[in-house]
Amino acid sequence: MVEAQRANRLAVIVAGTVVVVIASLWLFLVYPTTLAELFGVVIALGVILVGIRFAGTIAASLFPDYDVAEVAIDGPITRDGGGGPLPSRPQSTPADDIVDQIDRADEDDHVDALLLKLNTPGGEVVPSEDIRLAAERFDGPTIAYTTDVCASGGYWIASGCDELWARDGSIVGSIGVIGSRVNASEFAEKVGLSYERFAAGEFKDAGTPLKELDEDERAYLQGLIDDYYETFVDRVSDGRDLEPEFVRETEARIYLGEQAHELGLVDTLGTRRELEDELAERLRTDEVTVEEFEPERPLMTRLGAGAQRVAYAFGAGVAGIADDHEFRLRLRN
Repeated sequence: MVEAQRANRLAVIVAGTVVVVIASLWLFLVYPTTLAELFGVVIALGVILVGIRFAGTIAASLFPDYDVAEVAIDGPITRDGGGGPLPSRPQSTPADDIVDQIDRADEDDHVDALLLKLNTPGGEVVPSEDIRLAAERFDGPTIAYTTDVCASGGYWIASGCDELWARDGSIVGSIGVIGSRVNASEFAEKVGLSYERFAAGEFKDAGTPLKELDEDERAYLQGLIDDYYETFVDRVSDGRDLEPEFVRETEARIYLGEQAHELGLVDTLGTRRELEDELAERLRTDEVTVEEFEPERPLMTRLGAGAQRVAYAFGAGVAGIADDHEFRLRLRN
């Protein structure tokens, strides 16, 4: 099937090139004897190159030559792609974009399988769950694959796939939830700052760094962590077909790929080539062609996002630091 698509694609490119060349020669048939005519030939060559590129784009759209979609999850998992108080980093992709890529792959008639490439220490709870659900919705084989790190929120996502592949030296696990806060109450007292509370609701300001936690607040916040942890255990035990008690016994430890495989946290140890060979066998083809799906963003959106990051970086030194000291939940190694 893929070979036929490639042949059709090549035919369209050749046909488009021939048409463009003939049209250009017809427009500029006379041998250039003046500077203006020479300039016309240069324009003709430009038209030819643009026409070939356009024909290639049309061919790729009409006859895709891939049968496996790859979606990469790199860096911390967040809703907007940011990794903290600093501007968004290139290796961190917004969760909503990841979900969109998986959904587009699912709707693509040429995609027979999904490869989810994971290199992440974890991140936020709900974005991780959204990606897991998108992988679970995919109609076809779904394989999660990690070379370096698949921890915490990354493992949460992997539990929505049919299988998890890793390398011997991969870092896998960290099935746990963390919440943290900075206690700056003593520092504030030393520099003459005090906290005055105006809030409706007993626990509205629980976790504020400028005051000490009382026991009720500590129990309340720990209860949130425990609830998320139980959800994490349920997702992993259901998705990976593991006993809940075994998942709890890992105590959020990380494992190298070989040990994770022995424990059943990883299905197969292998290289990327071995994974593609296995996929080809399952899809009953000589070899698979993998297409990396990327976020669809208009040019103006990309330019606007760049300007926004610059502006955010300018103000992050003050506002960002204060925001990061609030109590926050993470699925993080």
